[in-house]
Amino acid sequence: MNKKDNFLSAVRENENAILKIASVYTDTADDKNDLVQEILFQLWKSFDSFKERSAISTWIYRVALNVALHQLRTAKKRVPTVLLEEDRLNYATQDNSGAEQKWQVFRQLVENLHVLDKAIILLYLEKKSYQEMAAILGLTETNVATRLSRIKDKLKLQIIKQADYGS
Repeated sequence: MNKKDNFLSAVRENENAILKIASVYTDTADDKNDLVQEILFQLWKSFDSFKERSAISTWIYRVALNVALHQLRTAKKRVPTVLLEEDRLNYATQDNSGAEQKWQVFRQLVENLHVLDKAIILLYLEKKSYQEMAAILGLTETNVATRLSRIKDKLKLQIIKQADYGS
């Protein structure tokens, strides 16, 4: 297989991860598409530097998160604009409106997390091991475990508060 075929295969296998990262770190469909394109560009540009010291999925997550965080930092320097429409996360939900509402509440809570905490919860939802999360984020496994525990506690408290106010 040549470089192009290897790259396309790796991207296809990890397409959902790239899309989810782009969804979590953007607010509009256009921004999401721009971020996906930038992630793909950076992956292609650095594909030759992948040394196979980790799984290709770990490397792709790391590159995608770094690109997303870089875009987020540069976006903070831009003049804020009013969003005309809200992009929804491309996530398969049930037709059950209760499940959809719960998902939207959860998504809103995740959007309010610190950027690193967002990455950790995203990787957790992707069922990545602490070892994989640590490799992707450049943290220790202990740090990942501690942060994840705190994030879960924080989210639980916020969900309970919303349930109390909602009833």
